[in-house]
Amino acid sequence: MKRKIFLVAFCITVTVVTFCCIFACHQDTGSNKLSLKFREDGTFKIVQFTDLHIIDQSPRTAKTVETIRFVLNTEKPDMAVLTGDQTIDKPSQEVFKLIASVFDEAKMPFALVFGNHDAETITKEEAFSILSKTPYFLGEAGPQEVSGYGNYIIPIQASQSAQTAALLYCFDSGVRGIQHSHVAWYRKESARLAKEFGDTIQALAFLHIPLTEYSHIRGKLHTKGQIGEPISAERLNHGLLASMVEMKDVMGVFVGHCHEDEAIGLHHNIALGFGRVGGADAYGGLERGGRVIELYEDKPHTFHSWIRVPSGVVNMYYYPAGITADEESMSTYLPALAVKPTKQGVSYNYYEGKFKSVDELAGKKVVSSGTMPTFSIKEAKASDEFGYAFKTYIKIPVRGVYCFFTRSDDGSKLLIDGKLVVDNDGSRSAKEKDGVIALEAGFHEVHLLYFEDYMGEELKVSMITKDRLKTGIPEEWLYAE
Repeated sequence: MKRKIFLVAFCITVTVVTFCCIFACHQDTGSNKLSLKFREDGTFKIVQFTDLHIIDQSPRTAKTVETIRFVLNTEKPDMAVLTGDQTIDKPSQEVFKLIASVFDEAKMPFALVFGNHDAETITKEEAFSILSKTPYFLGEAGPQEVSGYGNYIIPIQASQSAQTAALLYCFDSGVRGIQHSHVAWYRKESARLAKEFGDTIQALAFLHIPLTEYSHIRGKLHTKGQIGEPISAERLNHGLLASMVEMKDVMGVFVGHCHEDEAIGLHHNIALGFGRVGGADAYGGLERGGRVIELYEDKPHTFHSWIRVPSGVVNMYYYPAGITADEESMSTYLPALAVKPTKQGVSYNYYEGKFKSVDELAGKKVVSSGTMPTFSIKEAKASDEFGYAFKTYIKIPVRGVYCFFTRSDDGSKLLIDGKLVVDNDGSRSAKEKDGVIALEAGFHEVHLLYFEDYMGEELKVSMITKDRLKTGIPEEWLYAE
């Protein structure tokens, strides 16, 4: 009897121990997955490496590895993202083993998306299998219904909790670029995550082949950095950027593919940026390095980005302003005026008559005058052929470079301290123009001239600051006297 009791107890003990071991193993597996967090100071730094073009046994491979190590050691990021064309030649297995070893040695979490060359000499599944042998690789295969391999989302936790505070979308753009399945997946996940974590969550996106919209940033006012070759973007636009504009979570999209391009520019309030080519075996004359992106926990939908190369830092860029450190340092700042207005609002003179330019308002009879909270033409008595001359003092809170916009039908001009900032004059349908000016903190005099000719009337004034999305000028900044 005692023997039977002993055997039963032994079996129960073995069963419990076995269960506990299995459970502990599952727990360990889950706990080994890296959790990314904002630092205690509220920052999170990402380094983007792109187009490494590593060739096993190439004499230049050591230089590429040296570049990666230099950027990691200098910037000390929280993670790295590789945006495609890690390799272009056999044996690719050795290349991905080398990549894994570099980040394993640095104890640096890293993610990876594939370029158009990566799968020419190795399957994507095999590459991920090799990379997954280091605990620092964050990549995942992703849903089977989405085109490619390695479409996944990386969460970044808040500094003081496990709450998700930011997201990184990683897309496999393959050879042809983004497909409809990518867009459907992004929209579904973005909606789900917004519902779970709030619609103010900030996000970035990484892929290899530029979206169609990258062709629009060439020559734009807020494009900073070099565009040294024709932008080789996807041939068919499947609407990913339009979806990002609608979903309102993604602040910036970062790509590779074009080795001579390193520009970053605003398009529909989303930053479209190229990484800096990193591979010594890649074509192009740019100094090898990486792009750095720094997020801020206490300032959602804000980031700073710059290029880090051995010779230093170049192209410091502030989102959402689209302003650079060079503009800040090299600009001539208009001094604040020695005025102390106390009455908030905007004063105006209202005119009626046939105008073809705002300059024709001068000397005309004033029909009415007064003050209003902000710039508006809603109180105009006529539906066509009228004009306004607005005057206010704007209280600039912080010294900096500011960008002002007017959208008008028909013409408008915006002047600050007598300097023409936005010239949007002329008789035509609605059009937006902008201009940049550097201002010291304090009061500055603003004149806005506007006229309406015929068929449709519109006036909208907005601004961008270093750390502020495009919005109307706050009414509390405007003083009539």
